[in-house]
Amino acid sequence: MKNITFIICLLMVSTWAKAQDLQSYIKEAQVNNPQIQAFDLKYSIAQEKVNEVNTLPNTTVSAGYFVSEPETRTGAQRARFSVSQMLPWFGTITARQNYAVSMSNVDYIEIAIAKRKLALAVAQSYYQLYAIEAKQKVLDQNIQLLKTYERLALTSVEVGKASAVDVLKLQIRQNEMRQQRAILDQDYLAEKTNFNNLLNRKETMSIDVVPEMTLPLEDPIYLGNGLELNPEILKYDEMFESIVQSELLNKKDGAPNIGFGLDYIPIQERPDMSFDDNGKDIVMPMLTFSIPIFNNRIKSVSKQNEMRLKETELQKNERFNLLQSALAKAESGRNEARIKYNTQRINLKQAKNAEEILMKNYETGTIDFNDVLDIQELQLKFQINEIEAVKAYFGQMALINYLTNQ
Repeated sequence: MKNITFIICLLMVSTWAKAQDLQSYIKEAQVNNPQIQAFDLKYSIAQEKVNEVNTLPNTTVSAGYFVSEPETRTGAQRARFSVSQMLPWFGTITARQNYAVSMSNVDYIEIAIAKRKLALAVAQSYYQLYAIEAKQKVLDQNIQLLKTYERLALTSVEVGKASAVDVLKLQIRQNEMRQQRAILDQDYLAEKTNFNNLLNRKETMSIDVVPEMTLPLEDPIYLGNGLELNPEILKYDEMFESIVQSELLNKKDGAPNIGFGLDYIPIQERPDMSFDDNGKDIVMPMLTFSIPIFNNRIKSVSKQNEMRLKETELQKNERFNLLQSALAKAESGRNEARIKYNTQRINLKQAKNAEEILMKNYETGTIDFNDVLDIQELQLKFQINEIEAVKAYFGQMALINYLTNQ
């Protein structure tokens, strides 16, 4: 349970991206999300089962009246009253409680898994919103840049240094960018709805996304035991423990039950006789044992538990291998994103230099607006690729955090 509590605390740690805003969204989602609330209720139900099993079998009370009163030496038996209570073998109730607690621990782990998956989904949606907004800003900047070039082209047409075709090409390019901008607006609305649904709030609520994200100079150091502490792995440990407790309870169920009881029979006095015990009531304490002589069920459950232990161990190993593969893929994706990011930064710098050269050529009257369009298109491509690299980097980091508890 200590490891599980530690994991929940780790959920409160930032998942990168300068993201106090993101972290507050994650907390809000974990409080409001219906799935998390359902898991909380499921865990509360499992905890209540601990109280449910802390009970004894029903007390049996019976009463009977002799229609034909049997005669005894001391008088006729008129009725019979009985009370009995069966008790499980020593330690059985404790074993039931331990089993119920172990099952509730599995449900507790499910809460941790659900919260981590929700945090990952919120983070990835947040980064997608950032990328869309960043692309919108880049397109707006490039549209303004093309308008500047269009004014230069119009001036050049007036002095005979450019043709009207150059102006039309610049206008067509602006139309294409406005189309991309309109498509991004639709993408943003769809992602905004998805984000707000994750937080279980109105679709129209505004979302504050950080205006700029840059990659850290160095990637965080990965701690080698992170996968072992992942709730998806700890879940199998708790399942293993529940099977162990199930077997302990099964052994207790194979022990005899003890019963205590009391019979009371009122006796009617014999009017025709006089002696000491005339009409003396009968009181008979009873002790009962319920012995499972035919215990094939107990043996069968033990074999099932043994196989379930092996099954759980194999499932844990398989899940660990899958998470390990996912971690390697996420680290590779993060490294690829950094490589792409660095390349786009270099390309952007060189494209800026080319743009400066073109502008200097304009001052001497030798500008080629086809070259202007080519450079502008390259710049936009590099800017978009840079944004995608940033989104990919932080998206992969969010996945690594999910896998390793960083």
